[in-house]
Amino acid sequence: MDFDIIQVNQKHKEVLENLMQFYIYDFSEFLQFDVEEDGQYSPYPLEEYFQEGNQRFAYIIKKEEKYVGFVLVHFIDSAELRYYSIAEFFILKKYRREGIGRSAAAHIFNIHKGLWQVHQIESNRPAQIFWNSVINEYTKGQFEERIENGKRIQTFTS
Repeated sequence: MDFDIIQVNQKHKEVLENLMQFYIYDFSEFLQFDVEEDGQYSPYPLEEYFQEGNQRFAYIIKKEEKYVGFVLVHFIDSAELRYYSIAEFFILKKYRREGIGRSAAAHIFNIHKGLWQVHQIESNRPAQIFWNSVINEYTKGQFEERIENGKRIQTFTS
């Protein structure tokens, strides 16, 4: 697969903010988001991704020098469990079904080795199908899945 995953820095912050508008638009189908008075969706809280040491990682995906999506990753470090989680994952519609999302997810899992929990809201059936397929392929079926608090959650180790 011919694409690049670039860890976001201040140089890419505006690009990520702009791509986030398309993501929120797509996601509004499931959570009924509306645009604000200025015609844009309320900004996603990205500041934590630009602070060192906070265990949040943002990546932009490019194909042939064109922006095609992004991935936001959290490292959760609680008293009960330490694991990585996909906070947000987005591929522009034009580039879907090319395998970019599948390959990008595997690349992110390989960058952040350890325990993972990936969740999808109950109403987002396309995301459930995507993540179940990606994680099944990545782990060769070695993952657990459960439904909890209106979310489908897959747990595995990369």
